[in-house]
Amino acid sequence: MTDIKTPNRSLGFVKGALAALALAAAGAALWLTPAVSAEDAVKIPPPALDEKAVAGSEKAIFAGGCFWGVQGVFQHVKGVTKAVSGYTGGDKDSAVYETVGTGRTGHAESVEITYDPSKVTYGQLLQVYFSVAHNPTQLNFQGPDSGTQYRSTIFAENDAQKKIAQSYIAQLDQAKVFPQPIVTTLETGKTFYPAENYHQDFLTLNPTYPYIVYNDLPKVANLKALFPALYSEKPVLVLSASN
Repeated sequence: MTDIKTPNRSLGFVKGALAALALAAAGAALWLTPAVSAEDAVKIPPPALDEKAVAGSEKAIFAGGCFWGVQGVFQHVKGVTKAVSGYTGGDKDSAVYETVGTGRTGHAESVEITYDPSKVTYGQLLQVYFSVAHNPTQLNFQGPDSGTQYRSTIFAENDAQKKIAQSYIAQLDQAKVFPQPIVTTLETGKTFYPAENYHQDFLTLNPTYPYIVYNDLPKVANLKALFPALYSEKPVLVLSASN
């Protein structure tokens, strides 16, 4: 199994585990229900504004809590050719897991997604991001993880992505699809730095790790349930030589 180094997740997970045990005592057994997790998926409408579905290769960078789950979700999206866990928002020297974990670097745990717009558009990626990958109404935390390094942020690669994201956030807020306003921020001109190898493909390589079982595997199940046309059974992995 991958060498697991998660110092700034331990306390949050203990809290999440205790909550899960309390639910179990009440007969809920949430971890046995694939479509239920710390952050339930929300069915939302597609974006009214989107890019043209033309063949090519583009990149998108999303931050929404622990990058293990975000990466794991987008690795199962058709049209995505690569999804890499990393850090965005700070400088190169501070793009180190233990340093980012202090919450003082400006970085957010993020995922850089390479995709073919003829198969999945930027707007569709945003729909998955807001619906399945994380909860966009949580400010500087996701599930058991807290701190600005877990903030909900879209790192727009260009003006077109920024415009689509802004339009979609306004659309979802106006439709009141979430019980609270979306707190997702937009940042531009930021550089993505890949995370350490032991963080790559973490969900796939560690499917029995308790944090993954409770917080992240349900997200992949929700992707399959809510977006069957976009779901790919085989994930595109970063470290596997076969991909």
